[in-house]
Amino acid sequence: MSEAGRDAPFGDPDGFERLWTPHRMAYIKGENKPTGAAPDDDCPFCRVPGVPDAEGLVVARGKTGYAVLNLYPYNSGHLLICPYRHVADYTALDGAETAEFSALTQAGITAMRRANGPQGFNVGMNLGESAGAGIAAHLHQHIVPRWEGDTNFMPVIGRTKVLPELLEQTRESLARAWPRE
Repeated sequence: MSEAGRDAPFGDPDGFERLWTPHRMAYIKGENKPTGAAPDDDCPFCRVPGVPDAEGLVVARGKTGYAVLNLYPYNSGHLLICPYRHVADYTALDGAETAEFSALTQAGITAMRRANGPQGFNVGMNLGESAGAGIAAHLHQHIVPRWEGDTNFMPVIGRTKVLPELLEQTRESLARAWPRE
């Protein structure tokens, strides 16, 4: 085992190699979390549509909502579907927003299939903090691409997720693969 792979000279060697993921600490410490529930409380889902797509990791835009890469993804290609309007609950969407929310979800799945060929998907939303929503004040739906064996020893035993490409590369490939009307 290499000296760099251990915590040596700190602590007792335990035989484990370490993969450091310092980018996750930003999420753990609450980076990009709103300071409150209002849109002007620094909501990232309200802020992102105002910056260029590549900078905000926006993959596609509609009239009432948009698709953006998750800044702290579970898997490569992890998309979020967000309404532009700052609402916390799915039942608060009007008819046009609900229809486009669904259409963006379908288009996101189609784009991922074209770009990366996942074998399955987890699609869903966490409504409220108690349900696991990291940003409960602004509705968003997750589309997580899945491949056979993507839950291997790394996340199960090592509590580390290995992502094979940078977010900018993922955004570019999904934007190219996004269905055009």
